Amino acid sequence: MPAAALPMLTYRGIRLSYGGAAPVLDGVDLTITEGEFVALVGASGAGKTTLLKLANRLIEADAGTIEVGGRDVSAMPAHELRRGIGYAFQGVGLFPHYSVAENIAAVPRLLGWDGPRIAARVAEMLDLVELPRGFGARAPHQLSGGQASRVGLARALAAGAKLLLLDEPFGALDPETRISLGDALVALHAKAGLTTVMVTHDLHDALLRAPRVVVLDQGRIVADASPTDLAHSADPKVRDLIAAPIDQARRLAALAGAA
Repeated sequence: MPAAALPMLTYRGIRLSYGGAAPVLDGVDLTITEGEFVALVGASGAGKTTLLKLANRLIEADAGTIEVGGRDVSAMPAHELRRGIGYAFQGVGLFPHYSVAENIAAVPRLLGWDGPRIAARVAEMLDLVELPRGFGARAPHQLSGGQASRVGLARALAAGAKLLLLDEPFGALDPETRISLGDALVALHAKAGLTTVMVTHDLHDALLRAPRVVVLDQGRIVADASPTDLAHSADPKVRDLIAAPIDQARRLAALAGAA
């Protein structure tokens, strides 16, 4: 019998507000186990991106504890914590004066890896995100949006991180590219044995790709379930949130049936 999966990312009693304003996060408890693919959804300002930033200490909570791999993040040097977490976000943020290979190698170089090991890792990462190895010599401005997003994922994983945090990584891409990269991400998650937490405003992506969806509203978790269970939720806030993508799916199915 396989051993039970261990917690990879845990939030306990997280509270955060800015300058005495209404809480951005208000008593959040959430545990994500090894190997899970979880989507965080909710209206703008619900606290989704804030949860990701707390995990790698880009911001600090007012109260509560966060653990990554069973370790309290507040007890870890921030640079050590961040080097163990892959982080990719909308707009990618590739270093414009570095080649693709240099972008992917940025964290391994900081960690003191030698040249041959770095070169082998760059090649491995390009293979993993399904880009030709010759792309290593290209500059970021020579890439399409989809190619740049793949390089961003490769860079996030280059140092061997098993926890991948994604903040709207494909939000600026056209629909066709976003669908293609969404499929690639699911395959990458499985192939690399990752734990993936994805913030997205695209409810289609969340419902179709993530086995577990966490819904936030005004700094609180109001639902944490499978897409199927969310579709039958009795909570009016959850129903309102997912009504549009479900209605669009029905309309598309009707169009396909009429064709």
